[in-house]
Amino acid sequence: MLPREAVPAGPVVLRPLADDDTGAILRACADPEIVRFIPTIPAPYTADDARLFVTETAPGMWDAGGANFAIADPATGGWLGGISLKAPDVRGNVEIGYMVAPWARGRGVASAAARALTEWAFRQGTHRVELVTDLENVASQRVAMAAGFRREGLQRGAGPLRDGGRDDLVPFARLATDSGEPQRSFLPDLPGGSLSDGVVRLAPITPADAGAYQAMMEEPEVLIRSVPPQAPDPDDTARRLRCTGMWWLSGERAELSVRDAGTGEFAGHIQLMNIVPPLGQAMIGYSLARRFRGRGFMTRAVDLLCEWAFASTPLYRIVAGTAPDNVPSHRVLERAGFTQEAVIKSLLPGLDGTRHDDLQWVRLRG
Repeated sequence: MLPREAVPAGPVVLRPLADDDTGAILRACADPEIVRFIPTIPAPYTADDARLFVTETAPGMWDAGGANFAIADPATGGWLGGISLKAPDVRGNVEIGYMVAPWARGRGVASAAARALTEWAFRQGTHRVELVTDLENVASQRVAMAAGFRREGLQRGAGPLRDGGRDDLVPFARLATDSGEPQRSFLPDLPGGSLSDGVVRLAPITPADAGAYQAMMEEPEVLIRSVPPQAPDPDDTARRLRCTGMWWLSGERAELSVRDAGTGEFAGHIQLMNIVPPLGQAMIGYSLARRFRGRGFMTRAVDLLCEWAFASTPLYRIVAGTAPDNVPSHRVLERAGFTQEAVIKSLLPGLDGTRHDDLQWVRLRG
């Protein structure tokens, strides 16, 4: 049985729940983000649910070999959130979960609590602490990384949804032998959330862009240059755009929409992918909707993304590949400071099983 004791956690303190926490819990569990990302809590959440949690659910976790704490203000004792430690599984590993009230967010509360509880668990003899987040819950993924957890891939269909469906989960873990240093993405956030030169604006692409992105990818001029040369399934597009926040935070790739800076309209898509930190190299790829062509949008977008990447990451080389006959794309890259580097024979898959050469380009830091 784990000791029911207060655990200092930097700007907060972890303590066992008290009867007078029910009001704050009730208010917090009406928050749309908590309802969305914690499908196991009742919705709507009632005063009876809060009382049951404090008097039965939380004590039951302690009795089963786990722990359940309030994240509290050390000065007032006020409830700011909750964090729990499940009983060890058959392999002796434990899992933590947390939530923070809307009025306590943006202060590092969750990461401080997750770090403190994890290190407390190590002191109790635990070797491995696990944590899972919703695919789109990038805020929770940031918490995990700030608390020293490392991402361990993707658990397909592991998370039950409120409607009875299943969704992917993003797993993290921290070992007692890990340094506990915060994990930082290779790709920092964009300054102010976007990049713009006054004509085009680049911003992280989101699920709200799925319709415009799909329509662009189905245009014949875009489709023929795609790899492979076929339009994506709409369901695949929707899922892809749900993954983009996770990909960015993990440092795998940056996926951005290209927008008309004046109107905000979706004009295209640009990505930084195939990132190899030891080589200091990444690849750029892009597509532009038909009605925005001929206005220099993509040249501006490529230049904006390259300038940001060289200024904000250790990348030294950014490469691109085009079909040898794709003259408009050649012009984009030339105007954005790229030079031809090599021809890779029969790299690109074409229609009906054909293969085509890939003309490779590079832009160097400098």
